[in-house]
Amino acid sequence: MAARTSARRRVQNQRVSGSAGMYVYGNAVPKPAYEPQRRTAEPARHQHVSHQVKQNRKKAMGINKAYVVFLSVAAILMLVVCVQYVQLRAELTNRSKNITALQEELANLNEANTTKYNAVMDSVNLEEVREKAMNDLGMVYANENQVVEYDNPDGDYIKQYEQIPDEGVVASSAKTNE
Repeated sequence: MAARTSARRRVQNQRVSGSAGMYVYGNAVPKPAYEPQRRTAEPARHQHVSHQVKQNRKKAMGINKAYVVFLSVAAILMLVVCVQYVQLRAELTNRSKNITALQEELANLNEANTTKYNAVMDSVNLEEVREKAMNDLGMVYANENQVVEYDNPDGDYIKQYEQIPDEGVVASSAKTNE
């Protein structure tokens, strides 16, 4: 039985080491006794190519004047298109910056206007104005016979350049006469 166990260990050691009877400890592995054969490149095969095929290949590889002119014109057109695109993008960027600056200026002006309007509205006391008008200036409320009503066919705003007529119609138009 002991012979079988030692034979099994030898087979296992051979499997582990890769060579019969040699077990490798650590990280140093001995160089094999032979070098593998390296493949060398096969020599290029010379194929026989007809004269017509050689001429066609030469023409295909060559560049004639018309092709050079075509490529030059195409390259110049592409360059012009690219330059125009870059100029348009730069103009768009400048306009966007200008719009942003104008929007900021408008916001600042609106804020200043609102601030000044609120200051003016807070400074005016309508009760003081009424008291001053009635007591200091002698103004009184209008009587019913002093009030004249009129029709304004154009809207709610009017500039008075002359007296309002007694019939109460300031202006007439084709729309109001119908």
